[in-house]
Amino acid sequence: MIPGMKGEDAVAMGNNELFIRYESEDFPHSSGMGQLGRLTLTWDDILWAALTVGRPNRYYVFRHGAASGFEAIFRWSLVRMALEQRGHGLYRTDAFKSLDPTEKGAVSYFLGMVFCKLFAHKLLATPWLLHLDVFRDCLNPRVFAGRSRPDLVGQETNTERWHAFESKGRSSVLNTGEKDRAKAQAERLVSIKGRRVVLHIGAITYFKKDRLRFYWRDPEPEESEKFKPLMLELPTDVWGNYYEPVSTFLRDRGGPARETAENRDGGPVMTIIEESNVEVGAHPRIRPHLRKRNWEAARGVSRDSAEVFQGDGYRADGLVVRAGSSWQQPNGE
Repeated sequence: MIPGMKGEDAVAMGNNELFIRYESEDFPHSSGMGQLGRLTLTWDDILWAALTVGRPNRYYVFRHGAASGFEAIFRWSLVRMALEQRGHGLYRTDAFKSLDPTEKGAVSYFLGMVFCKLFAHKLLATPWLLHLDVFRDCLNPRVFAGRSRPDLVGQETNTERWHAFESKGRSSVLNTGEKDRAKAQAERLVSIKGRRVVLHIGAITYFKKDRLRFYWRDPEPEESEKFKPLMLELPTDVWGNYYEPVSTFLRDRGGPARETAENRDGGPVMTIIEESNVEVGAHPRIRPHLRKRNWEAARGVSRDSAEVFQGDGYRADGLVVRAGSSWQQPNGE
């Protein structure tokens, strides 16, 4: 069994498994992480990660309401444009390869965050990832002017432990220098809400012969006099960055989604996003909080009910995302 596999993965997996080969370096022995491995996942996993990676909407014209739903569609569209399934592998598409260097860089960065989240979720029991941009208003602006900070912070499902992730994406194979630099930026983050950050991980999503691969490492932090350490507090309503896109689909009946009746198998009530061939749902225990934008309450209920949610067919965060059959087909078919 792959280290870190949890009960909810059995819910997500069917007969359409995908495999990603990965390399790990310098993780604590207690993590159970081998140097080489193969992660099992599905399109459901990938689209859930793309939806919930926890980056704020400040880069788009609108920050709330229907725009959050269209941002979710935009995220899924990036995945669909860049990746396709061949057998049990994920490969970069011809459309991705034809982008100019700036466009490739932007898409690769997004894919890096998506797969960093998936590996953190499946192998470190850390699905709760937030982009450091959610802390922008409470940090010195100069922190964001350079490249001396991690991209993501994550919290484990059943503990108060936080980890820092510097997430990179590459459209080609890695070199030794990139591996050596992979985790330096994550070392600067030392605490969140007064709790010490446990792992400082550098992660790189890349392609080898067009097939997607993953590399991450967690060496011992090195003392540095160049940068002051970051000690963060969680901003108010921080979990809205995580739940807003799903919440939009649940509230908006006139936009790009419609809700199904109860599924025939007695499973979750899903909201259909037809143009993406995706369905999303939220557990009844958190749906009222999401409708009211009470993000902290939704996060608290999910934290306390993770096992119940997984038993009911949801993920630990109370959400479920299902990819339609078109996601298993190569692009253009």
